[in-house]
Amino acid sequence: MFEIVTVTSPLWDLYASHFTQPVVDPAGPSPDAVTAALARVGQDALEVAPDCVVFNRPGMVATLNGIGQGYITDRVVELLRAEGVENALVDMGETRAVGTHPEGGPWRVGIEDPAVRGEVAERVSLTNRAIATSDGYGTQFDPAGRFNHIFDPTNGHTSWRYRAISVVAPTATEADALSTAFCVMPMEQIRSMVQARKLVAYLAMTDGQRVLIES
Repeated sequence: MFEIVTVTSPLWDLYASHFTQPVVDPAGPSPDAVTAALARVGQDALEVAPDCVVFNRPGMVATLNGIGQGYITDRVVELLRAEGVENALVDMGETRAVGTHPEGGPWRVGIEDPAVRGEVAERVSLTNRAIATSDGYGTQFDPAGRFNHIFDPTNGHTSWRYRAISVVAPTATEADALSTAFCVMPMEQIRSMVQARKLVAYLAMTDGQRVLIES
């Protein structure tokens, strides 16, 4: 079961504010500032009920950034299926294939090469599966590209373990959530979850190599 919210917005606000100041320390926010922001981060202080969301620490913020596009994609798929659509490719920021391609065979979806924007690194075949990609290069706070929008909630730093990660899963919600989470996880933890949940993960490493993990 996945929470439908992320609670790292205080870190986003801290880094965005830091790098828009007239005089900027290129090393990023101070350790004290990061620690203060971390005090307002954590799903353990978040209560989600059907009729309300409760924050148990002052200054907390919840967003849908880590899962919203995948969730919306799945809802669109439900609407199409309810109207009798048997074959479609839905892209609402994340992609989910319904059935097969009208010309026969699976749908084919390209994964962007993080080293060459707009170029396809590899193509993935999908039949009744979804794919989502998370990466740090899409939104960067500083001109040097050292700080990005994917945060590790254990230390408040931005993650550069990988250039990008794509996950193939039964639903776009699951693919979206896990592609983001995998960005801050060691490879062995990723491998364990991929095998346990019968997923596929495509990792773009910082040295340019590509790694495929399958169940």
